[in-house]
Amino acid sequence: MNRFNQNNTAVFDVDAQYTFTQECPDELPVEGGTEIVKALNEQAMFAAIRVGSKDAHSPRAVWVANEEKPMFSPVEGDDVDIAWNLHAVPGTKGFELIEGLPKPVEYDFFVWKGIELDLHPYGACYHDLADKMSTGVIEYLKHNNIENVIVGGLATDYCVKTTALQLNRAGFRVIVNLEACRGITQETVNSAIVEMKKAGVEIVTETKALKQYELKA
Repeated sequence: MNRFNQNNTAVFDVDAQYTFTQECPDELPVEGGTEIVKALNEQAMFAAIRVGSKDAHSPRAVWVANEEKPMFSPVEGDDVDIAWNLHAVPGTKGFELIEGLPKPVEYDFFVWKGIELDLHPYGACYHDLADKMSTGVIEYLKHNNIENVIVGGLATDYCVKTTALQLNRAGFRVIVNLEACRGITQETVNSAIVEMKKAGVEIVTETKALKQYELKA
């Protein structure tokens, strides 16, 4: 087994916000979304650096669903694809990280994404869908000699998957901890797992499995 050291390992909390939980039923609720906090905090103990991200969207965004443009319908634009319910608006409960997680300023690095009206990225490493405009997190991790990234958050089949694949393409060893994630449907989660594994992302089903890597300082 290819083991690694805590000193060159980071954890990434992807969009662990109330907007993706049943606390915000009119946004994009994911079943069990609030249950990931314990696993996210536990996996952070295996790493030297903790980074995180949030969706941050305007009510005026071009992709906001309405009666004429229901959710999942196509939306024209270079950096949008489909309509979504309005979610993660700054100043609302949905925008906030789930209770029990650090505040954004307590992370080592933090990303806010989707602020522009015509941008709706899924991954936290780039602002655009073409993966050209970096959010800076890849550069930050490389500057700090990080080689391995353990990923969790919401939702497994969208933002977690895309972030994991972006990190993988950037040359990091990536491990997705499913105990620290929740997905929208089992079918799309299974598909995401297959896609991630095919790309070389490693998958563990529970946090205690991380001990097998002997992440020691």
